[in-house]
Amino acid sequence: MIVISDTTPLISLLKIDRLNLLEKLFGDVYIPKSVFAELTENLKYASEADIIQNSSFIHVVDEIDQNYVSLLRRSTGLDLGESEAIYLSDIKKADLLLMDEIRGRQVAVCMGLKIMETIGILGLAYEDSIISKEEIKDAIEVLRDAGRHISDNLYGQLLKMIDMKR
Repeated sequence: MIVISDTTPLISLLKIDRLNLLEKLFGDVYIPKSVFAELTENLKYASEADIIQNSSFIHVVDEIDQNYVSLLRRSTGLDLGESEAIYLSDIKKADLLLMDEIRGRQVAVCMGLKIMETIGILGLAYEDSIISKEEIKDAIEVLRDAGRHISDNLYGQLLKMIDMKR
């Protein structure tokens, strides 16, 4: 399975100390070089940078067609990380793109890419009996307290799905 990730799902999973869910669910995860830079160059997040750099299941991809990415950025208004993640997903025929930003998800879906948000990762981890409903509730609370926008509607859908799986 080929899984590509943008920055935000990785940051969110780091905030809730659940980056390991990616390895348990998907095995290897690939990130473009700009996503790696976003995750590792901010001195405020040195401990998170160490985690990313030492995660054996996260692989940085340097081979990026900057002409493709530039065209994607100019035509969509997406940032560099989102554009490179979409590029990699398209070029590598990825099975899944991990992305939270609405505009990026819209572009990816229009391109025929399959996407999953952080909340979907948590739901999948629940389905695979890796985390509990209470752990999900705690994780969402931490993410909301950290300023991550998770709509009440999306959160409600996740809880409904969890309740149906019991």
